Amino acid sequence: MIRIAAMFITIAAATATGQPYPPLPDSRVDITFNRFYDYDETTAILKQFADKYPKLVKLESIGQSHEGREMWLATVTNFATGSDRDKPTMYIDANVHGNEVQGTETCLYTIWYLTRLHGHNEKISELLDERAFYIIPMVNPDGRAFWFREPNTPHSSRTGHRPTDNDSDGLKDEDGPDDLDGDGFITGMWQKDPNGRWRQSKKDPRLFERVPRHEKGDYNYLGGEGIDNDGDGRINEDGSGGYDMNRNWPSDWQPPYIQYGAGDFPFCFPETRCIGEFLVDRPNVAAIQSYHNSAGMVLRGPGRKGRESAYPRADVRVYDRLGETGENVIPFYRYVVLYQDLYDVYGGFVTWGYEGLGVFSFTNELWAASQYYADSREDWFRITNEDRLKFADLLEFGETYRPLKPYNHPTYGDIEIGGFTQYAFRVPPTFMLEELCHRNTAFTLYHADQMPMLKFMNVDVASIGDDTWEVTVEIENERLIPSISRRAADQKIGPRDALTLVGDSATVVASGTLANKHLASVMLTKHNPQRIWVDRGIGSHATRLFRFIVTGSGEVTLTYKSAKARDIKTAVDLK
Repeated sequence: MIRIAAMFITIAAATATGQPYPPLPDSRVDITFNRFYDYDETTAILKQFADKYPKLVKLESIGQSHEGREMWLATVTNFATGSDRDKPTMYIDANVHGNEVQGTETCLYTIWYLTRLHGHNEKISELLDERAFYIIPMVNPDGRAFWFREPNTPHSSRTGHRPTDNDSDGLKDEDGPDDLDGDGFITGMWQKDPNGRWRQSKKDPRLFERVPRHEKGDYNYLGGEGIDNDGDGRINEDGSGGYDMNRNWPSDWQPPYIQYGAGDFPFCFPETRCIGEFLVDRPNVAAIQSYHNSAGMVLRGPGRKGRESAYPRADVRVYDRLGETGENVIPFYRYVVLYQDLYDVYGGFVTWGYEGLGVFSFTNELWAASQYYADSREDWFRITNEDRLKFADLLEFGETYRPLKPYNHPTYGDIEIGGFTQYAFRVPPTFMLEELCHRNTAFTLYHADQMPMLKFMNVDVASIGDDTWEVTVEIENERLIPSISRRAADQKIGPRDALTLVGDSATVVASGTLANKHLASVMLTKHNPQRIWVDRGIGSHATRLFRFIVTGSGEVTLTYKSAKARDIKTAVDLK
C-alpha cells in the first residue's frame, strides 16, 4: 500500500510541475499534435527538424509535384554510426490522397518521437543507430494544399491536380463544386418534392434516409453544392484533377477503363515517378509503410483475386506476424488482405512495394470510426450517420455539421443546403489525433525493428592437412524479416547476398553451403570459391551454414554483405 501511495504521489507531483509521466526530454522543435498542418506549415516544421537535429535528420526534395511544390524527403538516422545507404531502411509516406491528411501528422510525429528520444531511450537509440528511415509526409502536396485552401467535402480533394478531362467534353477542370452559401465547405443540396426518394429521419430530422420503392418521400438529393459552370446540363462532373496516384504503380497496373485514375501508363505522374526512381535506387529499403484513411485497417496485398501465388507461404507467415502485432498495438484496427477484405486495386503502391520490389509493405487506413464512438462492433460500416451526428453534437459541439439553410439555385430554384463538413468521417477529431499518431508510429517502429539484423554465431577453424583448413561459418538473422524475401528470391529482384573470405596469405580452394553441420553434404560454389552467393538470404529468425576450404596461413576476414541488412565482418586466424 505504501508503495502504491508513493507512486501516486510521484505522478501527482509530476502533473503539478507540468512534466509528463514518465519524464521525457523536451523536443527542440515546437510542435503539437492536436491540430493539422497545411503544406507550408509542414514544410517549415520539416526544415526545423533538419536545422535542430543535423546529426539525425537530413531534408531534401526528391522532385516536384505537378503544380511545382517540393516533394520533401526526411532521412532520419544517426549519421555518426553510418550512412543511411549502409543501413536497412524503412520507407514511410502519407497523404497520397489529398483529403487523407492525418498521415502527414503521423509522419511528423514519427520524426518528432525518434529525434526527441534518441540518446534517452535505449530502443529508439538502437533503431536510429542501426537503422534508417526515409519519410515523405506529403506524396500529394497539391492535393493537401487544395484541401486546406478550398472548400471540400469529406471525400475531396483525393486527386492529384494535373488538369484532367473527367467528362470527356474536351475541356479540363471546368465544372467543379461551388461553395454556394459561402460557409467554407461543400455540403449537400436538397429539394422538397412530394414524390421524392428521401425523407427526414425519424431519429434525427437533420438527417435523411432513403424511402422504400413503394413509398414516397419528401426530398430529392441533388448532389454536392455546385452549379452548371459549363452549361452541359450536369453539375460538378469535372472538378480539379482526376487521377489517383495509388493506381499508377507498375505491378498489376491497368488502364483507366479498367481502373479509374490509373493514368496513361505507370509512373506517368511526376509524384509517382520521382518516388519510383528514389526507391529503385535504394535497395537498402527493407520495409514500406504508407498511411491512408479511413477504416482502421492494416492492409497488405494482393490487390485482386488471382494473384495469391505471388505471395509465397514463407512471406505470408512474416506478413501475418507483423499484421497481427498491428492489431494488438492499434485498437479497433483489423489486419486484412486488400482484395479479400476491402476491394480490388490495380496498380496500388503496396502491391508494387512487395510484388515489384520484394519488400514487405503495408497500408494503414488510419481512422477507425468505431474508436471515436468507443464501439466494439468489428464492422466499421455499421456506424450510422445517426451515430456520427450524435457524437458530433456531444464531443465536437456541432462543428462538423452545418444545418440546412434555404438557397435559390439558378437551375433548381428553391433548395436547402447543409450536411457534414470535410472534417467529418475521414479525419479524427483533433483531441484524438495524438493517440492515432503514436499508435501507428509504434507499429511502424516495430516493423522497422524487425528488418533483418545479422550476426556471426560461430566460426570454427579446423586443420585438415598441411596448411589446409576447414572454416565453417554459422550466420544468424535475429529478426523476423528475412534478408531476402521469398518473393525477391523467386523473381531475382535486387542484389544478391554474398559471403566472402579473403586473406593476404590464404587461398580459397573450395566453398559451399551446408544443410547441416554434422553431414558432409555441401552445395558447392561453382566459380570464384572465395565468394558464396546466398540467393535466398538468411531467413526469418533463421541460421545458415557455410564452409570454406582454405590453404595458407595467417588471418582471414569473413564478410557477409546484404542490401537489406548491415554488412557484418569478422576475422579469424588459420591455426
